[in-house]
Amino acid sequence: MDRIIVEGGQRLVGEVEVSGAKNAALPMLAGVLLAEGRHRLRNVPDLADVRTLCKLFEIMGARTQRGEGALADAITIDVDASLTPEAPYDLVRTMRASVLVLGPLVARLGRARVSLPGGCAIGARPIDQHLKGLERLGAEITLEHGYVEARAKKLVGAKFTFDVVSVTGTENLMMAACLAEGRTILENAACEPEVEALAHMLNAMGARIRGAGTPALTIDGVRSLRPVEHPIIPDRIEAGTFLVAAALTQGDVLVKGALPEHMEALIQKLRATGARVTAEQDGVRCQGADVILPTDIKTLAHPGFPTDMQAQLMVLLSVAKGSSMVTETVFENRFMHVLELSRMGADIRIDGKVALVKGVPNLSGAPVMATDLRASACLVLAGLRARGQTEIRRVYHLDRGYERMEEKLSGLGARIERVRD
Repeated sequence: MDRIIVEGGQRLVGEVEVSGAKNAALPMLAGVLLAEGRHRLRNVPDLADVRTLCKLFEIMGARTQRGEGALADAITIDVDASLTPEAPYDLVRTMRASVLVLGPLVARLGRARVSLPGGCAIGARPIDQHLKGLERLGAEITLEHGYVEARAKKLVGAKFTFDVVSVTGTENLMMAACLAEGRTILENAACEPEVEALAHMLNAMGARIRGAGTPALTIDGVRSLRPVEHPIIPDRIEAGTFLVAAALTQGDVLVKGALPEHMEALIQKLRATGARVTAEQDGVRCQGADVILPTDIKTLAHPGFPTDMQAQLMVLLSVAKGSSMVTETVFENRFMHVLELSRMGADIRIDGKVALVKGVPNLSGAPVMATDLRASACLVLAGLRARGQTEIRRVYHLDRGYERMEEKLSGLGARIERVRD
């Protein structure tokens, strides 16, 4: 099992290119199942989750191929007229986003059998909103032997209001509604940039979606969709992680390709800690302050502060001059990184959904273990700031969401290496 070893104390300086967004690539890959033919997605990150979804496509009968050379960031997907509409447990258990094939399969083929999903252990994250929405569109849903089975001769447009905001739920129902008969209205829908990016791709395939990026989506169903060539948007979470790394090390880093309009809540909080964050023509630059100031954060659905940046910003606050309060409202188990940060000298107390972070002068390198994707990134950041050596185990979590993170950080001056056991 791979480990990452970091020697702390290096100031990060330079430019780093942001990869395509994992959370956009996965639903967009699932979306191509709606149309027969050859599709090509560009700027697709080479991540474990992407490879897992491509393996699932191969099992279902769709052929996938990643390009080479100048096309190394492109994936071609050949979708046959008929697919095996089943997503088996062995693949779905490793990645919750596999459930995104449910909507496209039942919409196009009339049936789907998908294992109940797994993924990071950061909360229950039920798929009840997906299932309620599909039932509202006319699908018959059964749960047997750990699988969701959905059947419908033809989905029919309807109005559905989400009980809670669900990003993958919004994406699944939006894809299903593209081929439903009539108009579908989704209310209390997720507004994330990744949802909007999926809608843009589906519209390029011939769908009729209005309101993406707002809480109210209107989808007028069409009889069929066509193949597409489409780019993946930049990863705002990866970009944010590098911005925090710059602030944490009093560095000066330009994250090329980052879109500031996708990161307004994070940028506001970084500025509150004293960092200088500026939008430039080809990205976003962060210059760290000599003194890191405390600030409070509360995770919320977009456009609020993203839960996927909570752990990374907590590292920055752990060395701030003063106390900060971090409130997690999205996932109930997303403070598991706190115990590992405490091993490195952080002073953090948890009370339910709130973490009180009392800044310390510095962190101390230690052997730590990652518990989920963003916790992995948080521990790498902590290692950059810590005195001495930090060894992070179970970094397979990191590989699910960050493309060559250690190489990119090394290019900015970090002393970091991956050890393959």
